[in-house]
Parts: sequence; structure tokens; C-alpha cells
Amino acid sequence: METTLSQIGINEKHDPQHKPIFNVVIGYEDFAAGKHAKETYDYLVHHLGGHLEFDNQMWKFDVLGNPKMKEMAVKDAASADLIIISTHGVGDLSREAKSWIDQWATHPGSAMALVTLVDRPKDENSGVNPIRSYLQRVARKAKMEFFAQPDDWPDKDEDFSLQQISERAQRTSTLMADFLNHIPAGSRWSVSR
Repeated sequence: METTLSQIGINEKHDPQHKPIFNVVIGYEDFAAGKHAKETYDYLVHHLGGHLEFDNQMWKFDVLGNPKMKEMAVKDAASADLIIISTHGVGDLSREAKSWIDQWATHPGSAMALVTLVDRPKDENSGVNPIRSYLQRVARKAKMEFFAQPDDWPDKDEDFSLQQISERAQRTSTLMADFLNHIPAGSRWSVSR
């Protein structure tokens, strides 16, 4: 699937010397969740990087227990255009992760959208996910768009084929393209309506 500039609302007449900067912050539970989020980010960069200057920071939840690291992560998220939270969706977020999220969500000028990537184990029922519910409330309170992408992640590293990676990233990036299509004019970077 090829995403065009007009599909996401980017002004095609912008000066290529001055690409708008699009900051993405990724908070993730563990290596697999971080890998999934990074694949999604890389897919966006591949398809939109000719027209936007992408920048990203990644924060693993367990480092957010360190006050200095958390302070840096809050600053990164407060200046982000898009925040991606990637988890396995089992149980609830850690105390450190929730504290970090609660802090950046109260900053004025917080991100325009929050995207959650949550895998759903095949044997788990599809009841209410407390992580998704929490993040949806945070987004609403912070006046951010909210997008959720359930996904089936492979159980083993050898299940990460290039085709599977591309398919998962493309499904998630469709959500982000939809988000970009709804950004109001006058946002932090140049878009057309």
C-alpha cells in the first residue's frame, strides 16, 4: 500500500530544504514491544520521510523509575507530535509508566495523538483491556486523538519474517496515516487541508 501526500494532508508545495519536523516518542514495555513500535516508526519514515523530518526517542518503562531519566522522558513526550505506547496488553501498566504518562499528559502543548500498540495473545479473551482504557482516558483528558492497534505478535524471534514485519507495520501505519489526515491546519508543522 502506497500512501500519498494528499491522502495524509501534507502540502506538496512545501520547500524541500525545510522539511517540517515530526517528533515521535515511543514508550515500550520490553524488547519485543519496543521492536514492534520501532518497526512501525521505520515504516512511517520510509513512506513519509521524503516530506517530513522525523525524530524519535524511545523509553523503556523500567528506566522511568530513575527520577533523572523520567524527567528527560517527560520533556521528550511534552514536545512530541505523536506518542506511541507499545505493550503486550496483559495486566496493567507499571507504576513508573503511569507516573510518566500522567506527568507529560498535563503539559500544555502535549502531543496531538496517542497511539497504543497492544498484542493480544490468541488464547486471551477479547474483554476490556485496562491499558487501552487508561490510555484512552489520558488522551481524552489531554485533548489528544487516540488510536489503538491490536495486533498478533509472533511468539518467537524466528517468527519475525520480513513479510510479517511489513504487514504489521503497514496495518499500524494506516492508523497513523488516518491521524495525519485529520491534523488541523496551523499545527506544529506544515499541513494543508
